[in-house]
Amino acid sequence: MYILFDIGGTKSRIAASTTLDMFNDPVVFDTPKLYSQGIVILKQKGLELSRGQTIHAIAGGIAGPCSRKECMLIASPNLPDWVGKPIKRELEETFHAPVYVENDAAMVGLGEAHSGAGRGFGVVVYITVSTGVGGARIVSGKIDERVVGFEPGHQIVDMDKTVVPEALGVDLESMIGGRWVEERTGKKPFEITDEAFWDKLARILAVGLNNTIVHWSPDVVILGGSMMNKIGVPLDKVEAHLRQVVKIYPELPALRRSELGDLGGLYGALAYLKQVSK
Repeated sequence: MYILFDIGGTKSRIAASTTLDMFNDPVVFDTPKLYSQGIVILKQKGLELSRGQTIHAIAGGIAGPCSRKECMLIASPNLPDWVGKPIKRELEETFHAPVYVENDAAMVGLGEAHSGAGRGFGVVVYITVSTGVGGARIVSGKIDERVVGFEPGHQIVDMDKTVVPEALGVDLESMIGGRWVEERTGKKPFEITDEAFWDKLARILAVGLNNTIVHWSPDVVILGGSMMNKIGVPLDKVEAHLRQVVKIYPELPALRRSELGDLGGLYGALAYLKQVSK
């Protein structure tokens, strides 16, 4: 038995897999802002899903960069109380099995590379635009080497705040992340129907993607997250703006919408455990 989890800034998911070929229907719950509450739920749901069977390994993603050795969150704008907490150690002590913790966007990217829109591509970039903005680079089916983690949402795109003067910061996440959009407008993103508003966000995202493309040189860029839904940043507008922004390359990498939806992190955890179990 294997346990897979995905701790996002808003929602969390946990599921069980018996053979690492697929996982059972996941349990979904609101991510507690307090770590003490969240770790109790993770343990409880994991024990329920295991049904008394031996757990061989656990893997999952969490919203923020993790330390290499302890697998603790280093920083997390959406889950500040989880920062520095020993999630790996606590789960290992409870389940008596190895636990692997990665950034949540990296896990989703791994899932898309193996089971979603990135299949067949060598260098896959996954970018999520949701509560925040995150992403990762997947090379030859594995999360690429890094010292701390990938944080494309924290690239600076508006140093002097002339593009979005009312934004709370100068990085990409502050411009287009759902949490910050809601704080700026007083509306849930799905309540905003102004096409000009979404076109502006598409242009800002295109600037961020230009930076990501010239830094990471991918075969494909996969876009996911709740801000890329039907009411949200339109993919065709992003591509149109991107063609105007990217000048150094003769052609763009493929631009794809994510295929795995809310289950991408669990598919990534599944692929991760397959790799470490070999």
